[in-house]
Amino acid sequence: MLLSHGGEPSPTGGPVARWSVEQVLALAPDDASRTAGTRLGAAGPWTGTGRDGAGAVWGLCKGSGSTPYRTVVDTTGPAYSCSCPSRKFPCKHALGLLLLRASDDAAFRPGEPADWAAAWIEGRRGRAAEKGGPAPDGDAARGPADAAARKRAERRAERVTGGAQELEQRLGDLLRGGLAATDRSGYGLWEETAARMVDAQAPGLAARVRELGAITGSGPGWPVRLLEECGLLHLLDTAWLGRERLPDPLAATVRTRVGLPMSAEGAPVRDDWLVLAQYDTPDGRIVARRIWLYGRESGRTALLLSFGAAGRSPAQALPVGATIDAELTPYPGGGQLRAELGEQFGALAPAGPPPGISAAAAPGVYGAALREDPWLDAWPVTLRDVIPVPAKDGWQVADAHADSALPIAPAALSRPGLWKLVALSGGGPVTVFGEIGHRGFDPFAAWEPGETEEGGRITAGSVVQLV
Repeated sequence: MLLSHGGEPSPTGGPVARWSVEQVLALAPDDASRTAGTRLGAAGPWTGTGRDGAGAVWGLCKGSGSTPYRTVVDTTGPAYSCSCPSRKFPCKHALGLLLLRASDDAAFRPGEPADWAAAWIEGRRGRAAEKGGPAPDGDAARGPADAAARKRAERRAERVTGGAQELEQRLGDLLRGGLAATDRSGYGLWEETAARMVDAQAPGLAARVRELGAITGSGPGWPVRLLEECGLLHLLDTAWLGRERLPDPLAATVRTRVGLPMSAEGAPVRDDWLVLAQYDTPDGRIVARRIWLYGRESGRTALLLSFGAAGRSPAQALPVGATIDAELTPYPGGGQLRAELGEQFGALAPAGPPPGISAAAAPGVYGAALREDPWLDAWPVTLRDVIPVPAKDGWQVADAHADSALPIAPAALSRPGLWKLVALSGGGPVTVFGEIGHRGFDPFAAWEPGETEEGGRITAGSVVQLV
């Protein structure tokens, strides 16, 4: 078997966060590995897949020969082992196994590792025991396990800090040389820098560096856009380097933005959750599904995020326009809306639209969210009494009762949902849910005009999805 960089041996206890698709793809050593790994992110080529509670996953991947490749990953390192001849770490099989894990948890049988994977896993954990002492069963095991976990987290933080310091130097060199000169350097400059951030175990920084490479030469005004994104990346670097001085929610947001895995750990919130919108976004051969919810009693907006392997839709699905009595567990971080769906207590029931705000108030809501998370591209809002009208450069939603309007985001102008919104409105006011950001308002769902009941509650016949 070929073994990657060793990482840090994992403890044998404690919950381990499940990686996201974005975090897995950020580990790829190059674009070719990313593409090849994505092809293997489906259940088809895999057999014997399994996982344990300490972060190890394993599986057999069918290759060109008669013997499948044996792949095992310790996500707490991370570290990888595969019987394939590749000299890349992680190889495409390790990437594919992690992508399958990110998008289809049911494909992995929980339990003890297969015999062929157990020796490698036990070897790593044996080294952890030598460093942290024996870990007996029960409460006594938590002390050494927690100490090992803290030590591992500290070492990873040191790597991320080194990557952030190196990135700061590269951004400084970039600005001294002039942004316009980056057009002559090609994408290789950005890919090499992103690879350095992957080595530093900061996949969030790596993803943002790759986004910089996509801006260069992207059309008129690209140096201005590049400068803006460089400023945000510099802000993230300096926030990480000074995270000890940040409030706890903002520090958690910074950890999430640099790419450290987080798990849902807040206090569960039980409510009647209205399903505002559900839509899928392709990411190569992976499909990301976003489900937006609104709590009728708590007034909170939450995002459920799930992934589907190649050729398969994500398993999680909820009907738009219905309410569900359930518990949601939020993820940590200032301004973070992502949550995990927990226990459900009742059947789905139809409901009208959520309460909304005026178009004039929406930019202020987005601005307030930016104080909690300066790297937000957009923020969810429900607009009431707005009318879609044509504008000089596209469309906008105008306030039916005031002289104010919001431009519709360029991404929505080419979708058929825009014309659904126009037809639903018919020149009259409607309630629309979407995201407000620096590019405008992106509509996701709209409710038919309804009647106002006593007490000010608005009823609607049905909801129309716009994405």
